[in-house]
Amino acid sequence: MKKNDVKLRGALRVYLLFPMLVTIFLVVLDVTVFMRSIALGFLFFGATIIYFLYARFYYLRTKRLLKRELVNFATQYGTVQKQLLNDFDIPYALLDYNAKFLWVNRQFTELTGKDKNYHKSVSTVFPSLTKEFLQRGEREESLHVPYEDRYFRVCLTRMYFDSMAQGGELMDLDESSEYLTAIYLFDETELNRYIQQNEEQRLVAALVYIDNYDEALNSIEEVKRSLLVALIDRKVNKYFSEIDALVRKIEKDKYFVVFKNKYLPQLRESRFALMEDVKSVKVGNEMAVTLSIGIGAGGDSYTQNYEYARMSIDLALGRGGDQVVVREGEDVAYYGGKAKQVERNNRVKARVKAHALQEVIMSREHVIIMGHSISDVDALGAAIGIYCAARVLGKKAQIVLNDVTSSLRPLVEGFSEEKGYPADLFIQSDEAILLTNRNTLVMVVDTNRPSYTECPELLKRTDTVCVFDHHRQGSEVIENPVLSYVEPYASSACEMIAEVLQYFTENIRLEPHEADCIYAGILIDTNNFMTKTGVRTFEAAAYLRRAGAEVTRVRKLLRDDMASYKARAEAVRSAEVYRESFAISVCPAEDLESPTIACAQAANELLNIAGIKASIVLTSYQGKIYISARSIDEVNVQLLMERLGGGGHMNVAGAQLTNCTMAQAKRRVQETIDVMLKEGDIVI
Repeated sequence: MKKNDVKLRGALRVYLLFPMLVTIFLVVLDVTVFMRSIALGFLFFGATIIYFLYARFYYLRTKRLLKRELVNFATQYGTVQKQLLNDFDIPYALLDYNAKFLWVNRQFTELTGKDKNYHKSVSTVFPSLTKEFLQRGEREESLHVPYEDRYFRVCLTRMYFDSMAQGGELMDLDESSEYLTAIYLFDETELNRYIQQNEEQRLVAALVYIDNYDEALNSIEEVKRSLLVALIDRKVNKYFSEIDALVRKIEKDKYFVVFKNKYLPQLRESRFALMEDVKSVKVGNEMAVTLSIGIGAGGDSYTQNYEYARMSIDLALGRGGDQVVVREGEDVAYYGGKAKQVERNNRVKARVKAHALQEVIMSREHVIIMGHSISDVDALGAAIGIYCAARVLGKKAQIVLNDVTSSLRPLVEGFSEEKGYPADLFIQSDEAILLTNRNTLVMVVDTNRPSYTECPELLKRTDTVCVFDHHRQGSEVIENPVLSYVEPYASSACEMIAEVLQYFTENIRLEPHEADCIYAGILIDTNNFMTKTGVRTFEAAAYLRRAGAEVTRVRKLLRDDMASYKARAEAVRSAEVYRESFAISVCPAEDLESPTIACAQAANELLNIAGIKASIVLTSYQGKIYISARSIDEVNVQLLMERLGGGGHMNVAGAQLTNCTMAQAKRRVQETIDVMLKEGDIVI
């Protein structure tokens, strides 16, 4: 900056120019004197000239002296400031426009070992403080950076040359686009340690349920039952005592546990080894004992953590048990769930649900039934079963069916006006929205996810929603249903509906085509009674057979067209074996009305190949990539599909992918398999 660029300004400039202003006033006054006396005017004018010359001389002399004194004062003031900054208890440094050190104080030198002669980039000390970051930052901001074993909050302040000059009261400087950056370091290591300690000391609530308590006890001699219970108690108490937890048995098969939050990562790391430890308890019991654990953490209070734990245990049981569900705030994580669900032979629950459904239907004037989008035979069959239940109670029922695929068309055509069914039995979503009000029962079958239903808007237009489904629950569920019947052990929604119909009313009667439709749903979801088939599956099929279902007639209804058969054959032909155990293929969707059906059928076909432990078939439909996964008993495909945002059962599952190509989707499936193999969720 040039010397002559320094100019006086403000009050100081006015003070020094004040004699000049007085001179102007005297000249004006002299004119007035001339008007009264010329002689006196000349005398006064001479005095004014003398005053002006003296004032001018004094101004020029005082200005130079004042500037020198100002510079001396500024230097002394700057020296004092510099000394204060140097002795400042907070580490402080000054950086130039290129993020290089200009000056550091004593505390900064003691912290980093860099003295005032160190003029390299600040990124050599703090890698995150790069030149690019500092140049794109705001005038003032802060961030956190680690240094050695400590943690600092760095405050950055920009000091622009033009702002300093224009904001001064005494002098002006030339404008400049460059600036200096001052950084202050605040040591927050102790603060973070206290925050972490406080977080670690927060209490976590857990509920531990024994899934098959009664079944396990009934499978052994009476004298050994107390021993089995004692061994389970010992396993549970020993496991949680290692993390200083409080364990209280609240019922014969339920425990309440409280422990510190710092132990939760440790339990996650071990993937809750208690699950497998309890299964090893054998005192002659035929079936392994399994646990369901619900954990609640991250809440604002102990009560909220308990509510999270209760929601988690409900979710674990709704997904079939033998797993841990951890809810931390809004995040939900799943562990376990590898064991095959145990079929309950007790029909009490089905009878209770049947009576509850009867009361709900009777309390409403209108029933609207819907399954999942792109409905399959199981969803249609379950909807028909609910329609029959509403009909026997004299209530009007309608089924939401947006798209009638080729696999459903033969079944849907059997419910025509000519055969005595109402013309508006099947309706579209827009019509259903107009018909639904607060006095309408919305019945959801074969899904428990609101986004998967034919018309999610219906769930918001009524307070009365019932859910009947056989899929495992995920984090997305239908909220506050008045009746929820979710049984993951069931083979199909049609099996559940067939059970409920037997206890609904004594005078309920199914027409042959209605029985065919429900029977077809069981047949499809069990792959001709080869998958997830239990005693109750055959009992439901026997009930439908007595109601008029005909196996030969159903087989004709479920036959494929030539295009679907060829697509399925092509998917089998082009299948690739991945990791020597997984058959992965792509089912062509061209010229197919229902490519998702062919995709699922191809996945079933691939399981017939020796050495294949799981099959995954992908197809493209309506802008999405649909995935069907199948296994026999060695791989839990439900866990695999959950990693991809889907779900299902241990042996039958699926998912939908968006915003990706077929090649990307296939690669994503392979990467997920690799991750699960590495983590141990899949063992081959």
